[in-house]
Amino acid sequence: MAGHRQSKKRRYVTWAVAGAAVVAGAGIAAQTSMAATTWPAQKTFTGRAFDTCTAPSLSAMKAWHTGFYGAAAVYVGGKNRGCAQPNLTASWVKSVSTLGWKLIPIYVGAQPPCQSGANPEKLTASTAASLGTQDAADAVAKSAALGMKAGSPVYLDMEPYDITNKACNDAVLTYVRAFDKGLRAKTYRSGYYGFSSSSAKAIATATDKTDLPGNLWYALWDKQNTTATDWPWGATQFTNHSRGHQYMVNSKETYGGVTLTVDRDTWDAPVAITG
Repeated sequence: MAGHRQSKKRRYVTWAVAGAAVVAGAGIAAQTSMAATTWPAQKTFTGRAFDTCTAPSLSAMKAWHTGFYGAAAVYVGGKNRGCAQPNLTASWVKSVSTLGWKLIPIYVGAQPPCQSGANPEKLTASTAASLGTQDAADAVAKSAALGMKAGSPVYLDMEPYDITNKACNDAVLTYVRAFDKGLRAKTYRSGYYGFSSSSAKAIATATDKTDLPGNLWYALWDKQNTTATDWPWGATQFTNHSRGHQYMVNSKETYGGVTLTVDRDTWDAPVAITG
């Protein structure tokens, strides 16, 4: 996702510099503070997905509905969202859903204090909890306004950072926990996008699993269309349709006469509930 907020050059610089385990239950059972809530059934997509900075036009989505991709990730909000979204409306969501597309909501929230580069919103140790709560409320409001109903996931985009910096990592986890609790309070599922070498690793290897995301979307650009054979962590983590894998970036592709540059993903996890 880094290239969707930064220049292509910046994306690879960030990657180079950067150098919560959940068990079965579709990412729901292992999360805390959820037992009293009746949850809508999870809508799962298993197959190939793409993500791109600006949601494509409806005509492009029609042209691309060839069967190669079955889902598209869209940036629903966040102060660090890098692109304008002229196409991303409730009408667009309804239309592409009617075509058969599944949608993956991404929210680009506050970024780590130790992350290089400037961001419109950065968290600190003192603001992490309040920002997480605030951003969760915004993510739910933005998703709902687009017609993504309760029970849908929201995937929090966390770009690479130095996870060996304990103070920084602790602040990030505080923010993520507050964000996830805010989502679940409104009956939205928690998801997380991060890099297998850093931000996703911080979640998957955290000792304290409390309130961490139930669905993990990991960036590992190995061109392997799988969520299993290259899964970097324990086989019992994020099981039962709770994984996504971004395996290729900046892929220029043409379907139905329409060319887009996208990132490729393998998906076996929740998608938005629409319609």
